[in-house]
Amino acid sequence: MAIVRWEPFSNVLTAQREFDRLFKEAFSPFSGESELSTRTWAPPVDIYETENDIVLKAELPGVDPKDVEVKVEDNTLYLKGERKFEKEVANENYHRVERSYGSFARSFSLPNSISTEKVKAEFKDGLLTLTLPKREEAKPRTVKIDVSRN
Repeated sequence: MAIVRWEPFSNVLTAQREFDRLFKEAFSPFSGESELSTRTWAPPVDIYETENDIVLKAELPGVDPKDVEVKVEDNTLYLKGERKFEKEVANENYHRVERSYGSFARSFSLPNSISTEKVKAEFKDGLLTLTLPKREEAKPRTVKIDVSRN
């Protein structure tokens, strides 16, 4: 028989999620929310850095690129848009709606080393890729050390 160490706080997060779900289900009829309502959402984002750029990738499946706005202002990147509910099927014919619809807005602080005038955006297969180039003075450079012999 194996000895298993008891960890009293290992299920705290699971319990918190269950309480949140129970309260949401219990009070949703009072808040005017129905199973078929639209709810707020935030697209998932990955941000990484290369030698020359900072790259942001946002998943926006089902979003029309015309409904997306990207703005850089005061070292902050603003990403706004909307995923519209498809009207192909009447609401009463849905059994369940789990995908999120509606407007979203995200903002990200940028370092001072970004050249905001040269930001590029590409939208392909529901993935928005923003390339934020670094200023020349912010790019890493190697300095050669001269060794003098006496």
